[in-house]
Amino acid sequence: MNVESLLRSCGVDFDVLEHDTAYTAEQTAESLHVPQGHFAKTVVLNVDGSRILAVIPASRLIDLELVRREMGAMNVQLVGEEEFRLLFPDCELGAIPPFGSEYELETIVDDELGLGEHIVFDGNNHRRAIYMRYRDFLRIEHPRMAHIAN
Repeated sequence: MNVESLLRSCGVDFDVLEHDTAYTAEQTAESLHVPQGHFAKTVVLNVDGSRILAVIPASRLIDLELVRREMGAMNVQLVGEEEFRLLFPDCELGAIPPFGSEYELETIVDDELGLGEHIVFDGNNHRRAIYMRYRDFLRIEHPRMAHIAN
């Protein structure tokens, strides 16, 4: 899945933000002069044996206990990058757009991301970010919303 093609096919207005290569959401947000609270980072979780995509502000850390409670799960763990190539074959390692549904994964989003009108996130690589309206993201993805980061 190419995120730009997805957004065009959904008729969504968006901007591509080119930037120097950055390997973390925090670095990308800083490079683009975007507040970290508006830059979405994706985290892949193993929730009772199923993979899910968690999307949180770059300024926050995922709270596995909050996710466990929200999902009614017994066990929640971070998925290592070694699985990313299989789960996201069209993405550079670690550059995962927040559209889990495109990879047959449930998506859960931290409710703090919705405080802004726009969202910024990695495209499929470490040199392009996407800037779009948050409401358009919700309309396309239909994620579960919850407080999952601190």
